[in-house]
Amino acid sequence: MTVLKKRRVKGPKTSRLRASEITRSWHVVDLAGRPLGRVASEIAGLLLGKHKAAYEPHLVMGDYVIAINAAKVILTGNKAKEKKYYRHTGYPGGIKERTFEEQIQRDPRKVIEAAVKGMLPSGARGYAMLNSLKVYSGTEHPHQGQIGQTISPNFQIAPASKSSKPKDIGEDIAQAENTDTTVPVSEGTAVAATDTSPPSVRLTRAVSAYKRDELDEEARVLGIEIQSGWKKGDVYSAIQAYYSENPLEG
Repeated sequence: MTVLKKRRVKGPKTSRLRASEITRSWHVVDLAGRPLGRVASEIAGLLLGKHKAAYEPHLVMGDYVIAINAAKVILTGNKAKEKKYYRHTGYPGGIKERTFEEQIQRDPRKVIEAAVKGMLPSGARGYAMLNSLKVYSGTEHPHQGQIGQTISPNFQIAPASKSSKPKDIGEDIAQAENTDTTVPVSEGTAVAATDTSPPSVRLTRAVSAYKRDELDEEARVLGIEIQSGWKKGDVYSAIQAYYSENPLEG
């Protein structure tokens, strides 16, 4: 009697998102005339990243959110007068309270931030998500250039190409020596001297010692492509990474 062995069929391997593969987009949410709880839940979902197919609960993978018209958010029923916001001065009997109407007049941004914060995880991960929320009382905001862009938090040095590949100083010197630069001149005509100035000094001080324009210029000279959304520290890190990969000889 032949005994048939059961064959174990392997299914597709589960794909998990890595931190280096995270991409983050920018969203604009208009709060005018919308209930506070509903819009806070929508913003929290974008900050958590639950709208993405590759959602990972242990990663900070949510998108950036620009909330405008925070002063025009509403509450239903009598909650505008009954809802209270508390804070404490740290001294005995120093508890302070404000109603929703008072707080929305003083600083409407704190109303939105407090509502969204309560819907995010507690701890460092929640604070990191909350930093991606930009709240503004009106319609004007300074993030017009970021809207519609997808940003990767990890910088990458641009691939070598004819236009972006950094030139080797030794090759330039050898090429200059082999090139005949003698130009026939008439009597009384000055001959232009060959530029033999030394290469630029590498940036070895702390990032706070340089301006953003200086870092951008150094990155351009080295052939580093500055990605959209990079801050001053990102440009400095990319320059230092290039220095590590291309140390000076001697």
